Amino acid sequence: MNSFLFAVAYWCLSIFYSLAALVLSFLPGRKPVAWVIARYTKRMVWAMRVLAGIRLEVRGREHLIDRPVIYACKHHSWGDGFCIYSTIPDLAFVTGDHLEKYPFMATLLKKLGAIVVNNCGGIEARRNLASRSADAAKDGRSILIYPEGHLNAPGTYRRYRSGVWHMMTSFNMPVVPVATNLGVFWQEEHYKKTPGTAVIEFLEPIMPGMAKDEFLERLRDRIEARSQQLIAEATNTPVVPSVLVGGGETPSLSH
Repeated sequence: MNSFLFAVAYWCLSIFYSLAALVLSFLPGRKPVAWVIARYTKRMVWAMRVLAGIRLEVRGREHLIDRPVIYACKHHSWGDGFCIYSTIPDLAFVTGDHLEKYPFMATLLKKLGAIVVNNCGGIEARRNLASRSADAAKDGRSILIYPEGHLNAPGTYRRYRSGVWHMMTSFNMPVVPVATNLGVFWQEEHYKKTPGTAVIEFLEPIMPGMAKDEFLERLRDRIEARSQQLIAEATNTPVVPSVLVGGGETPSLSH
């Protein structure tokens, strides 16, 4: 029943706020649309708590620093974006071009200053990421990116992509890793929701200046280790290493 009620609220809120944002997109500037999206994400977190029984707990606020940063987040479900954006509004977020298949979404993403990249990657995607990230950095906005570039089931991870390192290096922005166990309660795109307390935790920032491979290894190990600890906490099970999926080399994880 919780899952059904939340699904109804999800689509009603999404349609209402999307239409409101579309109307406000005709106004000059980015702020009217950003205001609507901020309200939308807070309502979704409210619906998660009241209808799905998923309470959000935010930890590690002491690691939030007073300057533009790159938030590199674990990506368990569609709910991740609502949780982060409701906590830190007006982010320039990196997203795949798959969202542009939805009606009017391309217009809204452009108005929000989102960084839309080709899901297939390649040279063109890297150029687009660099160009749009530069615009966000110039505006003094923090950036939200999912370095794996894909939703993952709890306990799994994919190869961490180098785009986050290029942004850190190009714009001299610290990277704040973000761990979560939200997938225990709302996994990927699944209909079923499980009541409980979901945690997002901001971890110690990684400062610019590291070599690419060293940085990606540290970022991955820090996010995966803490996410696995949060999953173990939520499920009352022992901490186990996360498992690489989707191909690629299997690097060692220091859990």
